[in-house]
Amino acid sequence: MKAFTELYYELDATTKTLPKVEALTRYFLRTKPEDSIWAIALLVGNRPKRPVKSSDLKAWATDLAGIPEWLFGDSYSVVGDLAETITLLINSTSDKVSEISLNELMRELGAMASLTDAEKKERVLGYWKTLAPQELYVFNKLITGAFRVGVSKLLVFKALSKAYQIEEKVIAHRFIGNWKPTDTSLLDLLKEDEFLDATSRPYPFCLAYALDVEWSALGRIEDWQIERKYDGIRGQIIVRNKELFVWSRGEELLTDKFPEFEELKYDLPDGTVIDGEILPIVNGKIRSFNQMQKRTTRKALTKKILQEVPLKMVCYDLLEKDGKDLRDLPLQERRRLLEEVVTNSKACNSSLVLAPLLSCNAWEKLDQLRNEAKAVGCEGLMLKRKDSNYETGRKRGKWWKWKVDPYSVDAVLIYAQAGHGRRANLFTDYTFAVWDGDVLVPFTKAYSGLTDKEIIEVDAWIKKNTLEKFGPVRSVTPHWVFEIAFEGINESPRHKSGIALRFPRIARWRKDKPLSEANTKEDLLNLLHATQ
Repeated sequence: MKAFTELYYELDATTKTLPKVEALTRYFLRTKPEDSIWAIALLVGNRPKRPVKSSDLKAWATDLAGIPEWLFGDSYSVVGDLAETITLLINSTSDKVSEISLNELMRELGAMASLTDAEKKERVLGYWKTLAPQELYVFNKLITGAFRVGVSKLLVFKALSKAYQIEEKVIAHRFIGNWKPTDTSLLDLLKEDEFLDATSRPYPFCLAYALDVEWSALGRIEDWQIERKYDGIRGQIIVRNKELFVWSRGEELLTDKFPEFEELKYDLPDGTVIDGEILPIVNGKIRSFNQMQKRTTRKALTKKILQEVPLKMVCYDLLEKDGKDLRDLPLQERRRLLEEVVTNSKACNSSLVLAPLLSCNAWEKLDQLRNEAKAVGCEGLMLKRKDSNYETGRKRGKWWKWKVDPYSVDAVLIYAQAGHGRRANLFTDYTFAVWDGDVLVPFTKAYSGLTDKEIIEVDAWIKKNTLEKFGPVRSVTPHWVFEIAFEGINESPRHKSGIALRFPRIARWRKDKPLSEANTKEDLLNLLHATQ
C-alpha cells in the first residue's frame, strides 16, 4: 500500500508523459507481481465493484467527525469529491505507515461485500483511524469506487514493456479483455505463448487522430484509402476453435447482444478476427445510433426488436487469418485478404458488409465526399495510408478522421452545478434551455468547451446571479446565450423537452446574441424530423 500510495502522488504531480512512465516503471520493478497486477487493474480502469454504499460511508464519516449531516453535505458540495471530503473531515494525524500490501487490501475490500453492515463499518473505521493522511486519501478513493489518476492504458503498457523487456504491442494484447486481478497471475499474462483466455482475446484497437494538418503534408491522395466514418459500435468479431466472440472497443464482451452473428462461428474460417463497425441497417439504410441503443440497452432481446433493429458489421480490417496475426502487413494487403474472407462468407450482405472504398482524385474534392456523410448516416471520412500497419492505440500520421461539422443550436444557461476534483470550487456543469413559446425549457447539459478564463468569468457571474439553490444545483437569471454543438438528436421521453442530444458541448459563448434570439423547441423538433 505504501508503494502504491507513493505512485499515486507521483502520477498526480505531473502532466508530462516521460515522468509518468518512469514512475510506473520504477513501481513495477520494485513491487511484487501480486501487487503489480492490482495496480495495473486500477490504473487501466479494471476496477472491482464498490463494497460499501456511499450513503453508509457518508453516515459513518459524519459520526466519526462529530458533525451534523448538513455540514457534511455542505462540505461535500464545496469539495466535490466524496473521498477527499471524508479524508479532510476525519483529519488523520497518524504518522504510522501501513504494512498491508495492495494485494491484501484489495482482497479484504472484495471480501467486505459479504459482511453485515455492522461488520463493514467496523472494518472501514479501523482503516480510517489508523491510516496516515496520504494512504487514507488513496484508501478512500478505492473504497468509494472513484479511483482515477491521469494515466492512459498506453502509458501503463509502455512502462510494463520497459520493466519486463517485452514489446509494447505484445503487452497491450495480453492485457486486453475481461481478466480479473483476483484470479489472474501477472507472470502468466506476461508469458510468451501461454496467457489467459487466448481463444477469446481481441487485439488492441488502432485509433485515428482528428485531421489537423494541411493536404500538402499528406502527400499524394493515391497513397490513401478513403472510407466512410461510421457512427456505431466499433468492435471485433473473433472466430477461434469454432467459438464466436464479439468485443467492443471499450473491451466489453457483447456476444450475447448480437445473436445475428452466431452463425459466423460455422461460416468464417477458424482463426479469423475482423475489425469493423456494428450498425443498425434496414433495407440498405443506416439507422440512427438511437436505434442501436434500443438493442444494446435491453436485457432481453425479443423477436420484435430483432426484426425492427437488425444489426450488421461493416467490415474494414482483417487482423487475423487462419490464426496468423496480420497487423504488421500493410493495409492494402489486409484489405485484399478481408475482401476474400467476407465475400466467401455465406453471411456476406446478411450480417457482414464490406466497407465501401471511396474514390477521389484530388484533395480539393474531398470536402464534397465529407459533406455527403450525413445523408448516408455517417459522421465523415476516414483517411488511412495504404502502407500502414495496424498500430496499438492512437498514432499520428497514418490514420486520420475527418468529421462533418456538428449540428449547433443557440441556448440559454439556466442551471449550474460545481464540478469535481480540481474544479470542485467552480461552477462548470451547465444546463441549457430553448424557448417553447414564452417559456424556457431545459433540453441538455454540457460540461466542456469553455476556456479556463471563460470558466472563471462564468463562475463569478453565476455566484452573483443565483435565483435559487436546489442542493448543489443553482438556478440563475436567464441572460447568457451559448452555442451548443452536438453530433446527433433523438426523441427522448425522459426529458421534459422530449429531445436528447448526442455528445453536446459548448462551441462558443454568444455574448453578441440577446436572450430573445436563442433557438426554440420547434427548431429542434424540425431538425429531429429532418434527420430521421
